Amino acid sequence: MPDAGRTAEHEPALAGSGDIVFADTITVLPDDAPGAVVICGSHSGRYPGYLAARSGVRAVILCDAGIGRDEAGIGALPYLDGLGIAAAAVASTSCRIGDTADMVARGRISAANAVAQRHGVEINMPTMAAAELLRAAPLRSVMPPALGEARSLARDGGGRRIWLVDSAALVEPGDAGHIVVTGSHGGLVGGRPEKALKVDAYAAVFNDAGVGVDQAGIARLEVLDRRGIAAFTVSAASARIGEARSSFEDGEISVVNRIAERLGARPLTPARDILLAWADTPDRP
Repeated sequence: MPDAGRTAEHEPALAGSGDIVFADTITVLPDDAPGAVVICGSHSGRYPGYLAARSGVRAVILCDAGIGRDEAGIGALPYLDGLGIAAAAVASTSCRIGDTADMVARGRISAANAVAQRHGVEINMPTMAAAELLRAAPLRSVMPPALGEARSLARDGGGRRIWLVDSAALVEPGDAGHIVVTGSHGGLVGGRPEKALKVDAYAAVFNDAGVGVDQAGIARLEVLDRRGIAAFTVSAASARIGEARSSFEDGEISVVNRIAERLGARPLTPARDILLAWADTPDRP
């Protein structure tokens, strides 16, 4: 396992029992998250694990995002295990990704790291039952080394830019009119349509997070269609969630919205091929 920073053997466990707090995305945690058990609608990839550790949580429960390629959808669990922090994931087939209220209402645990298991967390346990157990988990004082998300250009010059951003939170105003390939899931954060994408890009790509219950993992596509933005998801089985470069280089298209279909995107084809073609396509009428 890669070095995740100071491990449980090198840091004391702090006393006390944590509260339970809620967040639809790990990129915006409430002020009372430090020392608490956080139930969060984000995928449980490695970077969300880093953000949880950096925020000083006692424990975190995220969504497994269909687990997917190289088990990237639960990469936070071994990462946090190395830091002595309890972590678990709920099945995307049991509740809507990005929707913490639904995680609480319907979510069932699909995976847990060793720290969480030692505190009684088991597969198929309801979300809140697991969270209650994790209130007694150790609070570790850790300073994980920086694990920065990537934002880079896959293509520049001669047409539209193709931006690779590991999280949709990294989209910038200047991305309007260009192509944005994200490592984020294709669900709506908190079920809020206005959170689908920060800018009016020419096109946007997301990971389908295994699609999941109520087709939550692809919910952004229809919203972006109404905004005039071509969008599709790549399958979680083909690309590592949380890694935009994997979406671009490895991703196989799984679901397309109407605009993307009119522009030639089709399921079961390589994402890279259609994105490079779109980069040189004249503005659509």
